[in-house]
Amino acid sequence: MNDKLFLIAIGGTGMRCLEAFVHLCAAGLFDNHTIEILTLDTDQNNGNKDRVERLIELYNKVKTNDNSKIGGEQRSNTFFSAKLNLYRFFTDYSTPNRQTLNALAATRNLNDEQRRDNQDLSDLLFDRETVQQFKLDHGYRAQTHLGSMLMYHGIIEAALNAKKGGDFVKPQEKELAEYLQLINKHSGNARVFVFGSVFGGTGASSIPVIPIAISEALKILTGGNNVLNLKKVLFGSTLLTDYFTFKNPTSAQLAEDKVVADSNNFALNSQAALSFYNDDPTVRKTYKKMYHIGWPGSLKLNYSEGQAGNVVTGGYDQRNACHVAELMCAAAAYDFFNAPRKELEDIGEAEYDFRTVLIDDNGNMQLSGSSFVGTQKGEIFENKLGAFLSLAHIILSKFGGAHEEVCGTVALLDYLDKAGFREYNDLTDTQCAEIDEYLKEFGYKFFKGDVIFGWIYQVFRSVGAGKFIFSPDAFITDIAGLHDIDPGTIFADGIHHWDKSGFSMNSADRRFNTFVNIIKKEDSLPDEAQAQNLKEEFLAQLYNTITIAQHFNE
Repeated sequence: MNDKLFLIAIGGTGMRCLEAFVHLCAAGLFDNHTIEILTLDTDQNNGNKDRVERLIELYNKVKTNDNSKIGGEQRSNTFFSAKLNLYRFFTDYSTPNRQTLNALAATRNLNDEQRRDNQDLSDLLFDRETVQQFKLDHGYRAQTHLGSMLMYHGIIEAALNAKKGGDFVKPQEKELAEYLQLINKHSGNARVFVFGSVFGGTGASSIPVIPIAISEALKILTGGNNVLNLKKVLFGSTLLTDYFTFKNPTSAQLAEDKVVADSNNFALNSQAALSFYNDDPTVRKTYKKMYHIGWPGSLKLNYSEGQAGNVVTGGYDQRNACHVAELMCAAAAYDFFNAPRKELEDIGEAEYDFRTVLIDDNGNMQLSGSSFVGTQKGEIFENKLGAFLSLAHIILSKFGGAHEEVCGTVALLDYLDKAGFREYNDLTDTQCAEIDEYLKEFGYKFFKGDVIFGWIYQVFRSVGAGKFIFSPDAFITDIAGLHDIDPGTIFADGIHHWDKSGFSMNSADRRFNTFVNIIKKEDSLPDEAQAQNLKEEFLAQLYNTITIAQHFNE
């Protein structure tokens, strides 16, 4: 029996790692799994959190054939093969009596002496004029000592409220309780992977306390019965060090916001967090694998470039571009979820994993599929992600789906109908539009004469002058060039280019003729493990057709 998979994304960086993970699921990297996902943050309006939650909702729309089974079912060897269930939890700092540490410490029903003791303790641990006064609803702003305490107690408080039930419990507390109860139900075969950075606030402070907080919260929810066995539940996590920078806050912003994360301190923050994790016995005993992921200082992106005004501390405006380091974190989850259970169970204390990548003579990274998932599974990674990128170019460019008023999937079906292939003409316009919308998030879309780049283009850009798996020609950036792109030549190695067939002066048309020829053949028909309804059959046959054309399985 497969292990039950759980994923927890913490803070803004954790959300972008989850975004990469979802796109790998769309490419078919997590076959035959239902994955329970929890987004965990202090900032309920965080732009990165909102973006990935919307992406998961869109993913589930694509997987939904009708309203009877929202989110569909898990499948294998196809696009969108994993089933994703989303749960949301955020610590609520929206009311005046919860906005700051100072407000939280002013507990009701205390006498004057107790209040003085409370304040003295807070003063001993946290600066009164800054750390005790900044608003907590945008995260912990690199104050990890504060964040660990508050996140732990936020989870415990939610469990206590959920246990009381009734109108007292908030929606996010109900969702957290449901998620934790699900871990408890599957505690004998559960794997929990945590996405978070170690250079900021929310992720760095939450990673150490998550296993214990889950265990203690379940004691409350179950009344002390059926308590989670932390030795049986397998925990893994990313340790993502700093990989981007931003401008320094002005003195005026510091005066107003009290505490603003300073990217100049990220390297020091990372060092301190890693040292703590390595020395802390609880972390060492509760985690099986911790994946140490770093990035060259010379290649850090400046997320403030071209932006005016104050440093963004959180909220809806925190919608940072995606980065290849986050894809490496998603690949770490792939490694952890695919490792033999016995191998993980035999690890006594947390094992630290890392993988080096090739560097050319100019210091540029040369990233292949094996850079992310190892040599043995590198071709699988390239095949699946490459097939999804080719599909994106077919729908968005060849058939115009990147344009605002065009549905590329409908246009593809019309083209196939004229070519004598009519198996999927009963797909509705809504179903087709959902496929288009997801591919726009993955690839790109056109808006008022400009190209808005999606996830994979942002990842490609973050590599700089280095190589990212595919040919640079697969990442054309101007609209005219995209109109003429050849979806059959995205790989640098010509052995994976689609064959040419038919008669045309245009090589791209001749390669697409091969696509049409393959989709008409029995070899491309999906089996029951891939699909059990019309929409799934369509996606699976597209997957089979492109995979055959790429010559990976020969």
